[in-house]
Amino acid sequence: MEFLLPKGLLEYFDLIKTTQSPNGLHIYLEEKNDPPVEYSDRKLHSKGFLPEIRVQDFPIRENKVTLVIKRRRWEDPQTNEIITRDWDVVSDGARITKEFGLFLKETLGRKPH
Repeated sequence: MEFLLPKGLLEYFDLIKTTQSPNGLHIYLEEKNDPPVEYSDRKLHSKGFLPEIRVQDFPIRENKVTLVIKRRRWEDPQTNEIITRDWDVVSDGARITKEFGLFLKETLGRKPH
């Protein structure tokens, strides 16, 4: 499945399931429970997920493809601050391709509220 998804996506997301219906193929992804590196000095606890988003991807064998993405959120128990991954920081890193960086910024936004 990895070669059908945007390159680098599975570094940050787990593939949960795929379903096929008359409406097309749905690929369900959940952000891994790896807190953002820019907060490595803090002890964060996973606090579930943000509301899922649905992104239309390129068709596969004439099937419409929808990526169903659940982004994780973490809490700093000392400050009660809710933390989400800053995709600008991820895309500026050297480990991902420009294509994947653009995908993240376009589909997941810059900084969620």
